[in-house]
Amino acid sequence: MKKEDIVHLEKLMNFLSLHFLKKNNWENVTKTEWSYIVDELNELIIHDNEEKNIKKKPELLGSNYLYEHLIINKLKKYYQNENSVLSKPNLAKLSLIVKVLGYSNYIDFINSNTEAFNFNDLKINMNNTKQNTLLLDRLVGCWYSYNRNLPDNPLQAKDDRIWRSAMEIYKSETTGEYFIERSGGDHHKYFGKVTAYSDYIFIIMNSNTFIRQRHFISRIKDIKEKLKNPDYKLYELHFISTCISFNQEPIALFEIFQKVSDRKSFHPDSISFPIDSDEIPPSIIKQLEDTEANRIDYK
Repeated sequence: MKKEDIVHLEKLMNFLSLHFLKKNNWENVTKTEWSYIVDELNELIIHDNEEKNIKKKPELLGSNYLYEHLIINKLKKYYQNENSVLSKPNLAKLSLIVKVLGYSNYIDFINSNTEAFNFNDLKINMNNTKQNTLLLDRLVGCWYSYNRNLPDNPLQAKDDRIWRSAMEIYKSETTGEYFIERSGGDHHKYFGKVTAYSDYIFIIMNSNTFIRQRHFISRIKDIKEKLKNPDYKLYELHFISTCISFNQEPIALFEIFQKVSDRKSFHPDSISFPIDSDEIPPSIIKQLEDTEANRIDYK
């Protein structure tokens, strides 16, 4: 196996651990949990065969296939000794796994999970409605976001809020569309499209490492009147957000309702500030300026 093959296999294992267990890295998954993932995949394979009315008995994965064959004999062996001679995994089996997850084959999975952003997959157009480009132009620039879904006390000091990430909104020189990119944990990169109608802002965002879409909606009251003032500045934005997996399950909403004990006092919004805002602690700015080590450290 070449280094490139290892990188591709690692992406698949990270994808599986995140999709089935909400764990970001394959190294955090136990042998028992890999067996659970195999069971889930086999159920999907059986269901897929039944839907396609295939009479032939489906080729299922062995209970220890992921852990022993791919983790122990491939990834762990490689990282223990990069010069190890490793045989390539069975491409048919890898394709079987990704097919039941919505891909055509293993190569399609790899191509769909590269550093390149496929903005064309993100669609938030509303027919017969004019975009509020004046508002969109005011959004262009760098922002910093706090996630307020997670703290038990949303009124806590700004330095103690859960960190989110830095993001940039920019206008495409080729299409005229408004795009957004932001940093994330574990070297994830997030990308999306931004649009605005009347006084509402819509963002649909995805990641380069897994298939799920996060939706953001914000409203700025009386924005048409405010934009008549050429000196008007946006000092903060509040977004209501949810996260949809590729099978259309509202993941973030499930997580919110699991955590919330008092719905009346719950603030389900993320708050974003321009990068030069006084609301952003100096420690955050210092971290972002360190471009060699500016990944967000999730707490």
